[in-house]
Amino acid sequence: MSQRDPAISKGIDWTLVWIYLLLVAIGITAVFGATYKEGDPIIQSFFAFKTDYSKQFYFFGVSLILGLFILLTDSKFFPATANLWYAAGIFLLLMVFPFHSNIKGTESIIKLGGFNLQPAEFCKIPVALALAKYLSRPETDFSKIRSQLIAAAITLFPAVITILQKETGLALVFFAFFLVMYREGLPSGILVIGFAVALLIVATLLLEKNTLAMILIGLAVLVAFLMRRQIRRDKSLLFKIAVLCFLCVGIQRFAVPFIFKSVLEKHQVERIYSTIGRDVPDEYIKDFVPGSDKPKVNTADYNVKQSKIAIGSGGFLGKGLLKGTQTRYGFVPEQRTDFIFDTIGEGFGFVGCFVLVGIYLLLLFRIVAVAERQRSVFSRVYAYGVAAVLFFHMFVNVAMTIGLAPVIGIPLPFISYGGTSLLTFTIMLFILIRLDADRQMVLR
Repeated sequence: MSQRDPAISKGIDWTLVWIYLLLVAIGITAVFGATYKEGDPIIQSFFAFKTDYSKQFYFFGVSLILGLFILLTDSKFFPATANLWYAAGIFLLLMVFPFHSNIKGTESIIKLGGFNLQPAEFCKIPVALALAKYLSRPETDFSKIRSQLIAAAITLFPAVITILQKETGLALVFFAFFLVMYREGLPSGILVIGFAVALLIVATLLLEKNTLAMILIGLAVLVAFLMRRQIRRDKSLLFKIAVLCFLCVGIQRFAVPFIFKSVLEKHQVERIYSTIGRDVPDEYIKDFVPGSDKPKVNTADYNVKQSKIAIGSGGFLGKGLLKGTQTRYGFVPEQRTDFIFDTIGEGFGFVGCFVLVGIYLLLLFRIVAVAERQRSVFSRVYAYGVAAVLFFHMFVNVAMTIGLAPVIGIPLPFISYGGTSLLTFTIMLFILIRLDADRQMVLR
């Protein structure tokens, strides 16, 4: 410690820094393993900026420079400019509409020369800062509904804009901030309602409409019977049960079909039904003509099946770097980005996957520990925001590669190829490290 510059190193949580460096090194290795072509000179190609792994290496260099600047920045800068960050993030999101490029079905990317900027990815930083700023205000009473609605609006406004850019996967990431709100006092009933709605949507996809409607009505009658004594004392309970049953049936009969027909894209519907192992109903297939012999083919099955084959073929110890046939020969689509976990699974087997997930869990637990030792509300809320976003990305990405979640196209933090993704996660983490370094001397 004495050999380090005290202006930079004082108070720095080096555990977070080393975990970050380890994950990025694993990521560059995985991108190399997925994209290296036989015969290319390894050393020269790493510095040529022509291969994906060399670009990722340069993105890492830029990320380190940004991280260094963040560590040299006064920690008061971030709460002071949080609202400006949020305004800049919303501005970038809006700039996508006139200046976007349609790349692989998404309209959320702005091409800047040879670099693709995805504002929806970057906007997680402004949202984390703005939410921390709002919840840390002395006048904010988060026990009141008005404050809870404002916090939800801060989180969901960029999500709505992202959905309009046909990037539903990244839009879902913003819902991770509700975990932060729960830590700060959001009633647990709201989370229970959210899980209940998600369960109702899954049941809607698995069961026939009339069958599920009858089940819901039956459950409402059963609840009313079990609560008959309370209902005698408070007649409004019966009305509340009836309204709740009506809302559930409405979601099942009208809201879900509307979302699947008018909001989601065809490939998104296919991926959801692929996850639950069902064929897409005729009514949800775009351009399907009733009575025709058009086959119902769910192309999303191919990606997940190849992903499972790749991970399964790795066995316990894996085939080794550059020896995986599924990822090396392009059987797995997007193996350098969304399905980068397959490269690790095939190359390093169960042991490699176990170690990687263990490193992520170590990172998450460390961030939570850092959050709980903060003396300011701003730093604590921001730290939980970082943990929530990283957890959502890691959990969903791994789950979708093994068929436990729909393929929604979000990267694996610090591992997947992509400059915007790596820069975003680096900035988020290093802002947290900077705030934590001043936890004993800065109160906000």
